[in-house]
Amino acid sequence: MSAEALARPENRPALKAIPVAGPREQAGDRLFRWSLLLFALSVVVLAGLVAWKLIAGSLMTWKAFGWRFLFSSAWDPVNDKFGALPFIYGTLVSSALALLLALPLGAGSAIFLAELAPRRVSDVCTFLIELLAAVPSVILGLIGIFALAPFLSAVEPWLTKRLGFLPLFQGAPYGVGMLAAGIILALMILPYITIVSREVLLGVPRPLKEGVLALGATRWEMVTRVSLPYSAPGIAGAVFLSLGRALGETMAVTMVIGNTPKISASLFQPGYTMAAVIANELAEAVSDLHLQSLIAIGLTLFGVTILVNAAARLMLLRLSKRHS
Repeated sequence: MSAEALARPENRPALKAIPVAGPREQAGDRLFRWSLLLFALSVVVLAGLVAWKLIAGSLMTWKAFGWRFLFSSAWDPVNDKFGALPFIYGTLVSSALALLLALPLGAGSAIFLAELAPRRVSDVCTFLIELLAAVPSVILGLIGIFALAPFLSAVEPWLTKRLGFLPLFQGAPYGVGMLAAGIILALMILPYITIVSREVLLGVPRPLKEGVLALGATRWEMVTRVSLPYSAPGIAGAVFLSLGRALGETMAVTMVIGNTPKISASLFQPGYTMAAVIANELAEAVSDLHLQSLIAIGLTLFGVTILVNAAARLMLLRLSKRHS
């Protein structure tokens, strides 16, 4: 058929109409949307039920002590005197120490694996780090008792001799204590920081990095001026995810922290955490006030976790706006 014949309207091929979603497809879309909304709301409802159950199970403690429960250092089950301050202090200090130790190692390892290491080396190291994340906490606790504690009991006198003018490094070298708990927690959260940070760094667009290198920048300048600023929100998310993991850890910390409800500035002294005291004394709680005080500590830990997650969300929002 010639071009003139194709130009005639009656000889043009008919266009197929695009099918429009019918009532069945629209109903399916609505069902899909409402199902996802139900799943999302179920998480909120479950969190609310957990909070309500903790509040209902600790009313006796709050009526007996009020807000003084959070700021009192007394823990005497015999005389029914309870205060959560030593456990809050031990939880926050051990988690902060773990984060202080794990963040430089995790971030440095992630930068090496994502930017400097050969592909095969990076994949093998990442696999080994993922295996470390799968080690049960009780195994790390055993390592802390039989390997870390004897090592620290030999190292702590040297630290006292060199840094004894600081309150952090004073006291008897027990081996078990806040320092041992911080190191064990650092080992536990290190894989999470490393793996998540590596994946975030690998997500940096290659044209950005290649463009900076083409302008004459060194590898160090490329990492510090492009990769890290671009991936800062993701790395911050990995840090707060690891912090939440450290706040709620129980077995490994219980085995190496010493389990003494006292507040001390020294990292060598034994301490106690909120999760550890619940695990140790829940089965031995005789009086109702003792039991409800442990539940109140669980509620406090729940609240601390929510506050940490809220602070993380605000920080991530600010970082995202800053680097957008």
